[in-house]
Amino acid sequence: MAGFDIDLLEQQVEELIRLCDRLREENASLRASQEHLVAERADLIEKTELARSRVEAMVARLKSMEDQL
Repeated sequence: MAGFDIDLLEQQVEELIRLCDRLREENASLRASQEHLVAERADLIEKTELARSRVEAMVARLKSMEDQL
């Protein structure tokens, strides 16, 4: 094979390996971030529902008090 450069091929393969490693690490980091955000979202939804429940209870109590007047 004329013009075949094994050193160049080796460099390209090593570069691809480094790129795959970097992308694997980035993917793992993004997955961890996603898991954290999903958990945080669930926590915020729970807190929102609790706050809504409390507000509804307060409104009901205020209406009850108003009706008693």
